Amino acid sequence: MLLNEIIVDENNMAFIPSLGISYQLNESAKEIINLIKQGNSKDEIIKIISENSGAKWSQVYIDVDDFYKKLTVYGLLQWI
Repeated sequence: MLLNEIIVDENNMAFIPSLGISYQLNESAKEIINLIKQGNSKDEIIKIISENSGAKWSQVYIDVDDFYKKLTVYGLLQWI
C-alpha cells in the first residue's frame, strides 16, 4: 500500500518518494490519510470524523467512501 509511504508537510502537500509524485490535500484528506496510516478501519475513520466534527454519520460515510475510491483509482490503496 503506497499510502504508507506518503509524507505530508505543514502545507498539506503529500509526497510519495518512491514515485516522485506530489498531491495537494485539504484538511479532510489529510485527516483520513493520517487515520488510515494509524491503522484505523474505514468504519472507525467515519466514526472518528463524525464524532469530532459533529457532522452526520451518513454524510461522513459518503465523503470517506468517495475518498477511498479516489485513493484506489490512484493506486494508493487496495481495499474490498
